[in-house]
Amino acid sequence: MSGERYSALVLAAGRGSSDPMVQAYGIAHKCLLDVGGEPMIMRVLKALAASDRISGIAISIDDASALEAAAGFAQLAANASIAVVASADQASSSVAQAIASGAVSYPVLVTTADHALLTPDIVEEFCTGSLATGADLTVGLARERTILDAYPDSVRTFLRFADGNYSGCNLFSFATNKAERAVAFWQKVERNRKTPWKLIGAFGLVPLVRYVTGTLSLKAAFEGGSRKLNLKACPVELSAAEAAIDVDKPADLELVNAILSRK
Repeated sequence: MSGERYSALVLAAGRGSSDPMVQAYGIAHKCLLDVGGEPMIMRVLKALAASDRISGIAISIDDASALEAAAGFAQLAANASIAVVASADQASSSVAQAIASGAVSYPVLVTTADHALLTPDIVEEFCTGSLATGADLTVGLARERTILDAYPDSVRTFLRFADGNYSGCNLFSFATNKAERAVAFWQKVERNRKTPWKLIGAFGLVPLVRYVTGTLSLKAAFEGGSRKLNLKACPVELSAAEAAIDVDKPADLELVNAILSRK
């Protein structure tokens, strides 16, 4: 089990010309945003391709022609096992569609094309931690202090639990087909992913009250989610602040480029 390898799914669908990053930087697609001198999606794909944990990669995207404009993509695709599949109207639906099509197979690691600081070490830590839980579904999280101690000016959305505050890391493990229940639930609540209290409230009144009153622990939250979805779901805490930093707005891009320039 410790050496098990994952299929990786990269969610790369954009929002067309209305995407604020497309408008701000005059690019054809968000995944082509220049980060550290190369298209953002290439940084993600290279990190996955370099990981011993990944056996194959699928890209879920709304416009496959955008990949033709990504410098280095053709060569990487020729050397690595990379499939391209059409995205759906929501991230959750895109995951369900990719699994149903056979583009990826369990266990599946899901990440996003704007995870510009992803590294093989982060992938390794997440996969190792996920396998150790024996869970059907895992979610990568980083503590607020881990992030802000390293990057005090980083602006993240934090889930505030009784035992600490956490930010999502755009890393998910779907280990078994039971995780498809979580995908179906995700489809219902996806619009609330940036509003923590609404997200917690989708699991019921008691978790919501405990969350609002600051008495809901991270462990209790996942245990409650596991019961509701009839599967085993666990958090995987990651040690690298970079795991929680994606590129959603110009300030994120400035931060990511500053981090890369220091390295």
